[in-house]
Amino acid sequence: MKKREINRTPAKLDFIQSSTGVILALFIVGHIVFESSILISHEMMHRVTLMFEGYYFFGERYPGIISFLAGAIFAIFILHAAIAIGKFPSKYKEFKIIRDHTKRMRHEDSSLWMIQVITGFIMFFVGSIHLFSMITHPGDIGPYASSVRVVEEYMGILYIVLLFSVVSHAFIGLYRLAMKWGFMEGKDSKRSRKFFKLLMKIFILVYLILGSLSLWRYVNIGVEHNFEDGERYHSTTLDIGDHK
Repeated sequence: MKKREINRTPAKLDFIQSSTGVILALFIVGHIVFESSILISHEMMHRVTLMFEGYYFFGERYPGIISFLAGAIFAIFILHAAIAIGKFPSKYKEFKIIRDHTKRMRHEDSSLWMIQVITGFIMFFVGSIHLFSMITHPGDIGPYASSVRVVEEYMGILYIVLLFSVVSHAFIGLYRLAMKWGFMEGKDSKRSRKFFKLLMKIFILVYLILGSLSLWRYVNIGVEHNFEDGERYHSTTLDIGDHK
């Protein structure tokens, strides 16, 4: 009798989706923390920018490093989205059935999945715009340069939408992965689920506040300064300034 072959492709795709999801979530965690350096001072944010441009390693600024990193994240993002989209409802009728079913059941984890579907859809467009701008304009990062992008180029609205979408999607995703793979499940699965859900909500709140405060600071800088004369931020300790 011929042994039936098991199709391992779905499992492999699921593993790739989970792995890329973790990478992207960790990137978001770090990205928001580094961006929040503007809350400490202009100088701190400037130094963070120099670090990612390789200044402290090579003695010169190489904005191309940011293009490379943004391109790598973009590739992972597209791969993650391509696999995940197969699990999303392809028609509005299917979406409506799932939505109505979720409302009737009032099951929080099902609602979280719906939030991931919606935020994932938003991120596919808004996140792509942001990453593409970082790839093509890696030099437009800094205390003043970022503020110009937020205020003068009207990207602040896009960033606030992206912030709420990406933070919710990332931490809900980490919570669902923890439950799915039994990470730190312990002896009492119900207790673990409750703990991770609380942790998820705390992190979402903290990162939304942190990201919103950072964005508000960039708005303040953009409003306070007149950049029409090409004014750049100049370091108080280094003879090197902002790109803009």
